[in-house]
Amino acid sequence: MPEARHEVVVVTGASAGIGRAAVQQFARAGARIALIARDPERLEAARAEAERLGSPQAIAISADMADHAQVEAAAQRAETELGPIDIWINNAMATVFAPFADISPEDFRRVTDVTYHGFVWGTMAALKRMRPRNRGTIVQVSSALAYRSIPLQSPYCGAKHAIKGFTQSIRTELEHERSDIHVAVVDMPGVNTPQFEWCKTTLTHHPKPIGTYYQPEVAARAIYWAAHARRAEICVGAPTLSTVMAEKFVPRLLDRYLARKGVAGQQGPRPIPADRPNNLWRPVPGPYAAHGTFDDGASTRSMQLWATTHRAWLLAGIGAAGVALGLRQLRRH
Repeated sequence: MPEARHEVVVVTGASAGIGRAAVQQFARAGARIALIARDPERLEAARAEAERLGSPQAIAISADMADHAQVEAAAQRAETELGPIDIWINNAMATVFAPFADISPEDFRRVTDVTYHGFVWGTMAALKRMRPRNRGTIVQVSSALAYRSIPLQSPYCGAKHAIKGFTQSIRTELEHERSDIHVAVVDMPGVNTPQFEWCKTTLTHHPKPIGTYYQPEVAARAIYWAAHARRAEICVGAPTLSTVMAEKFVPRLLDRYLARKGVAGQQGPRPIPADRPNNLWRPVPGPYAAHGTFDDGASTRSMQLWATTHRAWLLAGIGAAGVALGLRQLRRH
């Protein structure tokens, strides 16, 4: 991976989960980083960690991504203190684990405002600054759920589908302008983050990642690579790739499978206390960082991601093997 020295990077949702891991990844590469999230104390901890890891300058900006004015002000402060933004990473999210019938209109709108409109406002703020310079990269941290929705997360799945459509529209406009600004989408699998500890839910048992899931460092490596490659979209992990393909070819089979397995598959054995706080409308205090509580089952590597990021090497290897096989056949004759 290339060094990020002299790059100015903005990471939203930066105080925990995938955003926190992405900050760590860019910090180790020497980038200057603006961290955006809501909780000031956790943001400050993430900022200090970034400088310890190697960032020459990191700033913490407390802002709610659902509020366009706050996002615009955060972008302006990032450029004022760090310089022109090279990379903007849209990652902030909120969710509710509940059947659709149990979600209030206010909560549904809040998830949409953070998870979808937050990406819109972030993209708007980034493009406002990148367009005059005709350079820069925007990374949309998306999900396999942008292709295949699952039960118990209707507002989040809807928002991720919307991000996919919105981003495709923006990309075609930039290509029409012959712009050098690059927009990349990174489709994530299940990831072991604190979202399962603090999401709002009506479930009686603790939410958990469904299927095979990964540590946030895998997601961070994918984001870093996408920010420096010119690939429009990458899938992270074999489960994401298989989900995208299954949705394309056997969507009704997926409907039936998820109807049987999707509800129980997103709940663990632990009961949820009735007074458990959630972060939908305000941050949950505490020393949360990149990892959630599912370390034991989380994969630390993805062969599929390695193959994606080393595609040229693989193709060269396959070509060389083909040539070797052809020469062997010729010698036999």
